[in-house]
Amino acid sequence: MTATGPGRPRKQQPSRPGATAREEILDAAAELFTTQGYASTPTRSIAEAVGIRQSSLYHHFKTKDDILEVLLAGTVSSGLSFARGICSETDGNRDPISAAARLHAVALFDGTQLCNARYNVGVLYNLTESRSERFHSFIEDRRELRGLYQRLGAALPENGWTTTGQSGDLAFRLVETLISLRADGLSVPDSPLQAADAGIVLSGLGEHLPPIRARSEALIADIQA
Repeated sequence: MTATGPGRPRKQQPSRPGATAREEILDAAAELFTTQGYASTPTRSIAEAVGIRQSSLYHHFKTKDDILEVLLAGTVSSGLSFARGICSETDGNRDPISAAARLHAVALFDGTQLCNARYNVGVLYNLTESRSERFHSFIEDRRELRGLYQRLGAALPENGWTTTGQSGDLAFRLVETLISLRADGLSVPDSPLQAADAGIVLSGLGEHLPPIRARSEALIADIQA
């Protein structure tokens, strides 16, 4: 038996990713919430999956909702930060290819985060609880992210069926379909790229896809550098 802190003995050696007990709790909760269901997972089960006492879990999270709040926030935080960075750039280049590359980059980065996360936590968006005022911060972050997609899409030339300027919202929705694709076991390594490409094609710029992809990849590399 090892100790996680004064008066908080661990039942077994750590077996989950994470440098702290808090991170291990989040990992266990993500697995259980996405495989057994949120309502069907008591905090006792999460504690047992980590190898700590239930009382020790409450040292890190007062309620199960607190755990869900952190997990939901994690599904949008990286994508939101990246989209803010893309939208804050002022390179002066506003040609259609450049504008489309910015939207493509956000969709590709965001979709990659959703598909490569250890667990498909995005499925928890469908919970009634996730739409309650209790999760106001997550709801606002997701709304901001959607707004940034819309802002990027508004810079594209109106074309095809997206004549009402819905290209950004379309890209946002396509990326979120990756959650369902992954839940059905149909996600492949290229799924994020396919979703990002689809947003561009449906916006009427499919014939320019190769240069858009190239600029998109360069933007991602620059932002991550």
